[in-house]
Amino acid sequence: MKIPSKYIEEAVEQLSSLQGIGKKTALRLVLDLLKRDKNAVQQFANAFTSMKNNVLKCDSCGNVSDLPTCSICSNIKRDHQTICIVEDIRDIMAIESTETYQGIYHVLGGIISPMEGIGPSDLNIPSLIKKLEEEQIQEIIFALSATMEGDTTNFYLYKKILPFNVKITSLSRGVSVGSELHYADELTLGRSLLQRQPFTIN
Repeated sequence: MKIPSKYIEEAVEQLSSLQGIGKKTALRLVLDLLKRDKNAVQQFANAFTSMKNNVLKCDSCGNVSDLPTCSICSNIKRDHQTICIVEDIRDIMAIESTETYQGIYHVLGGIISPMEGIGPSDLNIPSLIKKLEEEQIQEIIFALSATMEGDTTNFYLYKKILPFNVKITSLSRGVSVGSELHYADELTLGRSLLQRQPFTIN
C-alpha cells in the first residue's frame, strides 16, 4: 500500500501497532481523523496523553484507577474478606457488569504460559500472598479463563494459598472450556460466579 504522505504513513504505522488493528483499518481511521478540524484532533490526542499520564494501578489489587486506591478497594460496603483472582482488568469489568459479586479483586497481570515465556515470577503473586498473611481473608475465588494456561495458573496458586487455610473456590463451568473470561456473556458469567465450586485437584 503506497501512501503519498510520510505524515499519514507514520500515523498509520502508530495505529497499526495497536493489538487487533491492521494496516487497512489504521488507514481508514487516520483518514477519518484527517477530515476533522484541528481542535477535534487535538482533543483526541490529549485524551490518550492524559490517560497515559494520569491512570494509576491500584496499590491494593492492581486494577486501573484515577486514585492510588481504586473505587472497589476503597468501598467499605464491599466484602474485603473475599478476593476474586483475575487475569487482567477486562475481567473485572466483565464481572462487575453482572452486578452479582460484592467482594474485592486481585489482578495477576497475566497467566502462566511457558509458550509465551510467562512464568510465576512475571505475575502479581507476592502482593496476594502478603495480603493473605496480613489480612483476615476468608475466601479466594479463581476466576481465570477456562484454558490450559488458566488451569495451570490455578494449580500453581492453589499450592501457594493452601497453607493459609482459606476457602478456595472457582467458577462453575458455565463458562465454556477454552474460552477467555471477558468474552463470556453477563448472564453466564454471573451464574458461574454465584454457583462457584470448591477448587479441587483431580
